[in-house]
Amino acid sequence: MCLTQHFWQFLVPGITLGSLYALIAIGYTLVYGVLQLINFAHSEVFMTGGFAGLFITQALVTAGLTPHGADSVLYTVTGLVGGAVFGAVVAFLLERVAYRPLRRRNAPRLVYLITAIGASLFLSNLAGKLFGRDRTNIPELYANDVVFTLFGAQVRVQQLVIIGTALAMMLLLDTVVNRSKLGAGIRAVAQDAQTASLMGVNINRVISQTFVIGGLLGGAAGFLFGSYLNVHYQMGFLPGIKAFAAAVLGGIGNIRGAMLGGLLLGIVESVSQSCMSSQWIDVVAFVVLILVLMFRPTGILGQRLGRAA
Repeated sequence: MCLTQHFWQFLVPGITLGSLYALIAIGYTLVYGVLQLINFAHSEVFMTGGFAGLFITQALVTAGLTPHGADSVLYTVTGLVGGAVFGAVVAFLLERVAYRPLRRRNAPRLVYLITAIGASLFLSNLAGKLFGRDRTNIPELYANDVVFTLFGAQVRVQQLVIIGTALAMMLLLDTVVNRSKLGAGIRAVAQDAQTASLMGVNINRVISQTFVIGGLLGGAAGFLFGSYLNVHYQMGFLPGIKAFAAAVLGGIGNIRGAMLGGLLLGIVESVSQSCMSSQWIDVVAFVVLILVLMFRPTGILGQRLGRAA
């Protein structure tokens, strides 16, 4: 009964949140596709994008004033691009400093995992030390008015911006991976790195490019998430774990699966609020993860990145 009464009111926020989960989940699934590594430090790449967007927009927007018209578009795009670029830089440095030396030494997979967790903790606490440990709101970049209603549910400007931006980035990535030379290199390395190397593919360059692409999406998601809620030095922890659950739900290693898993998880989590206390909402993602691992360990699509096309 609770679901039928409140479904539409929670669907739009669910799609909004799910779009962000999908952007983060793609970073996990890209790296897993080429390295078979769960890059838990990706949550801090997401956090970096949030702080970058915060500082850029604080420098552009006059305190207490909401921009309008062309200024709103310009400031939003600048914050988005800034968050994406900083996320890409951090992801690139992670690959070069933390993971590439391990590949050169043929380190065991467990060492990669420990390194990823260590890098995540280091970046999180470094951000807390440098930027403070209080939650900070990104300045309002536009008037968050109601644009239209959907079966009684209000759809606001901010939700349309987040959903539209996320979908555009996901469609662009899907096109790049499936129809470009860069995408062919990524899929070749994901399919068989040794054979791809014998055919002239620069493995190290492809892996770096993969981290950069994941960082771009994660950093952009950090800015969008920060504008939706707030920015905090531990803001990447819960969304990062939920995005990982979304990647597993869709099929870890499959880009379209990560997109689908993120959207579904966001919708399930949001709609669940109509039937349970908000204190239990964070549990939903983990319940979904456990159920998927129990009944369909390969996820909904269940394909590796190299076979996604």
